[in-house]
Amino acid sequence: QTVAVEQNGETEKTEKTGRTGGLPFIGKGSYRTTFEVDDTTGRSHTIIFDGAMSNAHVRVNGKEVVYWPYGYNSFYTVIDDAVVPGTNKLEVDLENYERASRWYPGAGLYRNVHIVSTDKIHIPTWGTYVTTPKVSKEYASVHLQAKIAGVAENQKVRVETTILDADGKEVASNSVPFVYHGQPVDQNFLVDKPHLWSPSSPYLYTARTVVMSGDKKVDTYDTRFGIRSIEYIPEKGFFLNGEPTKFQGVCNHHDLGPLGAAINESALRYRIEMLKDMGVNAIRTAHNMPSPELVALCDEMGMMLMIEPFDDWSFRPKSPNGYGSYFNEWAEKDVT
Repeated sequence: QTVAVEQNGETEKTEKTGRTGGLPFIGKGSYRTTFEVDDTTGRSHTIIFDGAMSNAHVRVNGKEVVYWPYGYNSFYTVIDDAVVPGTNKLEVDLENYERASRWYPGAGLYRNVHIVSTDKIHIPTWGTYVTTPKVSKEYASVHLQAKIAGVAENQKVRVETTILDADGKEVASNSVPFVYHGQPVDQNFLVDKPHLWSPSSPYLYTARTVVMSGDKKVDTYDTRFGIRSIEYIPEKGFFLNGEPTKFQGVCNHHDLGPLGAAINESALRYRIEMLKDMGVNAIRTAHNMPSPELVALCDEMGMMLMIEPFDDWSFRPKSPNGYGSYFNEWAEKDVT
């Protein structure tokens, strides 16, 4: 590729190798498929896109249910107003604009798409949030916040959560009543002698949350997490579980070299294995939201992760049709 790299201050074009940003990715793509819905009475249906490159217009049975411009972002929408019992038609139209990226972003539905069917009363997509406010070798406090959807005014449900260790053994539990008032439910736990997550020992627990309506179990939602503390101390640096820890990191684009941009879990695992063999303990996503598979593998394999969400901001855009043109309207939505 013969090009002047403006970001490096170059004014004259020179021949360069390895600039895969020169590969074509521009144009429109359309996807059509069908899916079956057994029942719409008492059920809720959600469609989740792990990533759609880009400017996605999604229609169910001819009705547009969501538009999402950023191709790297996971997004979802409840489609209860559009689905019917039996066969449903799903259409996704995508378009990559010219000069929208400084590198090869891929195109189309390069990550997974999920259709999730639940009871009307359920924990919505990404509806739980786990933190570990106090961590020591003797004990750890775990806080879980859960949203509950579909509960009518003054209707009572019960939320039961069990903390399971890596072997599936119960180590803590909590059960609380929930009455809809527009707020999430909060649960607290104490785990004795916790296995602390670190790059050298990536131990994971699971919070299994069950929603009960009367005597009926209406939803089960698993949240996997590690117990660890992080702290930044001026003049001293970053501390993980009370230990000073250096980031030995790399910046990784989302594509997998000659394998392309489509998600490939085994290739991602192999990449992390190679990085760990090099002594790497941290990845910065350059410059985008990562796939859910990468996040899960970093949790499993002991890789700290810093998500850099965007390449372009609203000021001094790097690409004429890059994220800078969306930033003011979409940045908060994408991060949320």
